[in-house]
Amino acid sequence: MSWWQQPLVGFDLETTGTDPAVDRIVTAALVDTVGARRLSATGWLLDPGVPIPAEAAAIHGIGDDTARSKGRPAKEAVDEIAAALCERLAAGRPVVAFNAPFDLSLLDAELHRHGLAPLAERLGGPVAPVLDALVIDRAVDKYRKGSRTLQRVCEVYGVELTDAHEAGSDALAAVRVAVALAERYPDRVGAVPLAELHARQIDWYRDWAQGLESWLRRGKDPQAVVDPRWPLR
Repeated sequence: MSWWQQPLVGFDLETTGTDPAVDRIVTAALVDTVGARRLSATGWLLDPGVPIPAEAAAIHGIGDDTARSKGRPAKEAVDEIAAALCERLAAGRPVVAFNAPFDLSLLDAELHRHGLAPLAERLGGPVAPVLDALVIDRAVDKYRKGSRTLQRVCEVYGVELTDAHEAGSDALAAVRVAVALAERYPDRVGAVPLAELHARQIDWYRDWAQGLESWLRRGKDPQAVVDPRWPLR
């Protein structure tokens, strides 16, 4: 069977903001599947230890009162999330995300913040295999106009997103978009061995980042820098 017909795990975070270097985890989810079929889900609600900005709470629906009264201590939960993620990676199960450098980098930053072993140290090597539905979509349908939010990409590939910005729902949607990409583009995605597809995404993301950086420097920001590293900064 191809990778997209086998066990996968969707991963998503909802956070206090959009900077993976400084923002904190509020909720997290791992959704185990076989192909697009959901088997089980594990979720976490954290007390991030800092105020949750109103604009972030408006997106994911978790405010300070809920996080403080019902959330797990951040250090304890972050360690548990990383352990669960690395257990699956060590078993060779691909982790599927939508914009992996955000979620994986933020989780790694949280581990450093709390004095815990980072992902690569836990794995004894690279964080792999990772499938990034956003990176793959941008590469195989690069000239499509319009937004590439998870909601919009789900519409393009006929994937139902039942509760946008709920971590479990977003994680499952990322898996189903990845499977839909594999089915629609067998030569470039579905039939490609996992190790090779992981390597291709490194190149695809770097090419996209360099193109965006050049575009920004020609117009909005002559000093713009777009980090080309994938899946982890």
